[in-house]
Amino acid sequence: MIDLLTYTSLYPNSVQTRHGIFIENRIRKLLDSNKISTNVLAPVPWFPVQSRLFGDYGKYARVPKKEQRHGIEVWHPRYPVIPKIGMNLAPGLMATSTYRSARALLTNKPFRLIDAHYFYPDGVAASLLGKWLNIPVVISARGTDINLLPDYRLPRSMIIWAARQAAAIITVSQSLKERLMNLGISEQKITVLPNGVDRQLFQPGNRLSLREQHQFTRPTLLYVGNLIPLKGVDIILHALADLPEFDCIVIGDGSEKNRLEKLATSLQVSNRVHFINTLSQSELVDYYTMADILLLPSSREGYANVLLEALSCGTPVIATAVGGNPDIITSASAGLLIDERSPDSLKTAIKKLYSNMPAIHNVTNYAQRFSWFPTIEQQINLYQSTISKHGFQNVQG
Repeated sequence: MIDLLTYTSLYPNSVQTRHGIFIENRIRKLLDSNKISTNVLAPVPWFPVQSRLFGDYGKYARVPKKEQRHGIEVWHPRYPVIPKIGMNLAPGLMATSTYRSARALLTNKPFRLIDAHYFYPDGVAASLLGKWLNIPVVISARGTDINLLPDYRLPRSMIIWAARQAAAIITVSQSLKERLMNLGISEQKITVLPNGVDRQLFQPGNRLSLREQHQFTRPTLLYVGNLIPLKGVDIILHALADLPEFDCIVIGDGSEKNRLEKLATSLQVSNRVHFINTLSQSELVDYYTMADILLLPSSREGYANVLLEALSCGTPVIATAVGGNPDIITSASAGLLIDERSPDSLKTAIKKLYSNMPAIHNVTNYAQRFSWFPTIEQQINLYQSTISKHGFQNVQG
């Protein structure tokens, strides 16, 4: 049995149930192997008031200090976040604020490896803890942490330091590996282990029955994700204005929601766009099944789980050729990639795909390649070799 400490601020909790769910899914698949045990240290920004008037900050205050999720013990120590200059100080503040919790876990539930997810500030903080506790650290890069944050001078230097300190690095896509190599990190240190999809959950339902039940009578486009600028939902709405035969479902929440609803009205498509709040994974299955095409015109991505989920439900996808998307969409059975992130490019792709839709069974057969099994086996092997090379010692004090 390999004893881990999972370290990440991107982990679901009883208040933010979908926050970092892609990390929780991977951890649960690792535990299903019966070769791994872990506790989760998921630090949360400190805030003194639980009131809903304070938005996300109030949510942080309502997160319990400790909880159980799917049989996994999750600790939520607080760390201070300082406005304006906080980004540069976050790794050190996170590490020092979580040291006592990590020390307590090491004493009472010894672990041999720190498994950190998201490079900044989490991976940097985990690398500091690893030095203080003499525990090897594996860091997983997931997207913005490597695609965007190294553009800032101080985060860049800390990311490079943490990458060099880490015993091993995991990326969820080839593009993230190449980005790290461009930062001067050795290729031999980096392993690409993409996300998988739970094919027992995400599988086609009775499409005709579901569409009738939900009164889907026209060709239907679907977006699932955060409503934030980089996701390009405004591009979808502008394209929809020139596609009068299509309806669109937008599932998610975020800072752009009010603006997008107003944009739909101004484009005179509000009668064809249905905004739905964030849904659970089991609830999403029906919408993936009912939709004709999933759209993801993002400006950047790590390895988009929504693409895997849609494909597993038999729904082809259209996505921008960024991040891990080209690793996912490699066949006409999966859908189309667009190089230009614009309403015209998206509109053209929608018309092209809809005029020659792949059969549902071809899409689901294609999705079989995204099984969790090979990723989990390789990840366990990486943990084992990392611990062996470290010559594990438990340093007390």
